Amino acid sequence: MKGNLILEDGTIFQGESFGAEKSITGETVFSTGMLGYPEAITDPSYIGQILIATYPIMGSYGVANSKNWESDGIKISALIVSQYIDTPSHFQSEMSLGEWLKKEGVPGLIITDTRLLAQKLRDKGTLLGKIEFTKKIDFYNPDSDNLVAQVSTKKIVEIAGKDGKWKNKTIMMIDCGAKRNIIKCLNKRGVKLIIVPWNYNPFTEKTPINFDAILISNGPGNPKMADKTIITIKEILKRKIPILGICLGNQLLALAAGGETKKLKFGHRSQNQPCILVGGKRCYITTQNHGFYVSKIPDGFKNWFINANDGTSEGLMHKKYPFMSVQFHPEAMPGPEDTEWIFDFFLERAFIN
Repeated sequence: MKGNLILEDGTIFQGESFGAEKSITGETVFSTGMLGYPEAITDPSYIGQILIATYPIMGSYGVANSKNWESDGIKISALIVSQYIDTPSHFQSEMSLGEWLKKEGVPGLIITDTRLLAQKLRDKGTLLGKIEFTKKIDFYNPDSDNLVAQVSTKKIVEIAGKDGKWKNKTIMMIDCGAKRNIIKCLNKRGVKLIIVPWNYNPFTEKTPINFDAILISNGPGNPKMADKTIITIKEILKRKIPILGICLGNQLLALAAGGETKKLKFGHRSQNQPCILVGGKRCYITTQNHGFYVSKIPDGFKNWFINANDGTSEGLMHKKYPFMSVQFHPEAMPGPEDTEWIFDFFLERAFIN
């Protein structure tokens, strides 16, 4: 069946369906990642977005068991590819990419010239889009909603750490749309995790939670919409509790500390974003998925990392206290594991220095 991708500037691309044949709308973005599509499209940070994969071949190794995903299912609104492989070959594959999309009710379109689509978004910036089959629909801007509330956990979850160096320490993770590998990275270091909803404030609850440090997870959308999380972080800063922010968590920490955020022209979505460690010449290759960035560094903080492509801030470090954050994903999945040391660095700063 044929379907149309319609952009808000009036451009129309016709494509062939390989997913669910239903009309949807959202923000049109692109990722330059070469692999890892099951992990990427289950990242909650993609909710509300029509994802264009610029790598020309998708689906070649199928879809593995759900234990390898980064959430409980597909989070993108739709997927657009240049060439779809319907005959996957991999020993872990349990279904094809197209079967998965249909099963979860997510549209997929084959539009040959995805490079032209990416060039348009780079030139004009991120555009709203919609995929229409038979039903006509209106455009929708996901930034107008609190997307964090849609993907955050609805209940408190405790996860015991494995036997490790930090087995006697507890981290409370504010779940703004966390990827599963963040949990795995901390779990294997022995940390006990208490995962709480985005709007949970441990200082006002009748039944307090005992914890030693805070992690603010990744998540989707405009950080300013997560107002209750920002209020909680402000209180955490006052009490000087160690903090690590990841992706959206970096932006929320900045806002809580008095900084500012803005929207990037077309975002950072790939597994090859180069980030330079400030104060040296070392460059790390990182996985990223975000549309906003920290445009003003709050007082008392300094840049920890800088993006080598566009010079934007890629992380914050407090000059005195163990408050730190990164805009990229140190847990990767998919992508390089160059920066998993961030977890060890944080734990050392939080509990020893």
